[in-house]
Amino acid sequence: MTDESTPLSFPTSIGSSTPTTMSLLGHDMATEMLGQVGFSELCLWLMTGQRPDAGQVPVFDAVMVALADHGLTPIAIASRLTYYSAPDSIQGALAAGLLGGGSRFLGVTEDTGRFLAQALAGAESTPVDDADFDALALAALRTARAAHVLVPGLGHPVHKDGDPRTPVIIRIAAESGHRGPQLRLFEAIGRMHPQVLGRTLPLNGAGVCGAALADIGVPVELLRGAVLIARCAGLLGHLREEMQRPLGESIYMAVDRNAEYRPEEK
Repeated sequence: MTDESTPLSFPTSIGSSTPTTMSLLGHDMATEMLGQVGFSELCLWLMTGQRPDAGQVPVFDAVMVALADHGLTPIAIASRLTYYSAPDSIQGALAAGLLGGGSRFLGVTEDTGRFLAQALAGAESTPVDDADFDALALAALRTARAAHVLVPGLGHPVHKDGDPRTPVIIRIAAESGHRGPQLRLFEAIGRMHPQVLGRTLPLNGAGVCGAALADIGVPVELLRGAVLIARCAGLLGHLREEMQRPLGESIYMAVDRNAEYRPEEK
């Protein structure tokens, strides 16, 4: 409780301004940020609280490109239909798509990061070599199988023989010096899961992105937020295309004209 003589205070380490200056993360916007800090660097800085090193930024860039768009997904369709319904509200159309990011679409990146983090936290000792990571992966897979829990990051509805994004992101992380424990454990899961699941599934791009983001310091709790940054760019592309070559009305009419009333089953 404060009395009337106590000035209000709302501390923040993010941004602030005065009549003549603007600062972000404790740095002067005009003299220390503009032209000197790229957008990906800034995103990582804001999410981790630490200025990223030169190797973290290319990994983040690769993940952002990998997750920007997956075609006419329900998320993109939601944005297009909302724009068709309310063309005066670009923010509504963009938000409609972002709000659809959940367990089925965009959630795998977070789920994979959480799965890997839990496995690493439960390890009896810090894994060092591939044999250690294989053993940890095998234990995590067996635990998930016993609990009837799906292992996130395995399988893809289209790229059944291998997600083309996965090896590239691993390579970029290795070249940047950030092929860390999460990526190494994810790779081990790729090697060991056939022994437990009885079939071979590809490591998908959404999963490898979660591991890569975690290895460059993005907290597990913010992984889905990082995905939304990438998907925001993709949705803007869909909205630009919707303005120029609309699909929203066709989608709406196809559903509306083929809707069939059926009484509820009792």
